[in-house]
Amino acid sequence: MQLPFQREPFDVGREKMVRTQLESRGVRDPRVLEAMRRVPRHEFVPEMLRGGAYEDHPLPIGAGQTISQPYIVAAMLEHLTLQPTDRVLEIGTGSGYVTALLSQLCAEVYSIERHAELAKQAQATLARLGYSNVKIRVGDGSQGWPECAPFDAILVSAATSEIPPALFAELREGGRMIIPIGQPESQELQLIRKVREQPEVQVLEGCRFVPLVEGIVASN
Repeated sequence: MQLPFQREPFDVGREKMVRTQLESRGVRDPRVLEAMRRVPRHEFVPEMLRGGAYEDHPLPIGAGQTISQPYIVAAMLEHLTLQPTDRVLEIGTGSGYVTALLSQLCAEVYSIERHAELAKQAQATLARLGYSNVKIRVGDGSQGWPECAPFDAILVSAATSEIPPALFAELREGGRMIIPIGQPESQELQLIRKVREQPEVQVLEGCRFVPLVEGIVASN
């Protein structure tokens, strides 16, 4: 007698995450939903926290940083309307989870992390899992990656009081940037479009991210 196929607990958790946290809250982009179904979030969190990897909240990853809530990640990706041919800049590699999602949605991903140890860990995890269209560097994210610009889209996973001029300059005409703007106690997610070299701003929803720190890079 053939036994029924048994799904791994993490697979079950990931599917439940997509249904109850994303689809039920209005995320509709099929490519984003499929990426969220495929990328194993539990591989990007500390082993002791993996049991809660698919719950609806951020988790600490070290160096005072967090892996963002699944819903806000999916919402950011959906609002960017990413295309398979896009070249994308990510500010704040963190664990590498969003980097992995971007790698499934875009042609090339350039990701900057200011904490060297987090960048090293993310690079190792991404390589182990086979995400190969990604480049990571340690640096000041507010300055972007000018030698590889322009970018079709920029995703910023840290909050700032205003749009960093260097990042806006690195968007191509018609490009999109999604970024949390505001102070720690009051932030809003904004979608910025570059239209005739000027920003067109769309306020999306409230959010809470760690601050974007400019200047000297943390060496860990």
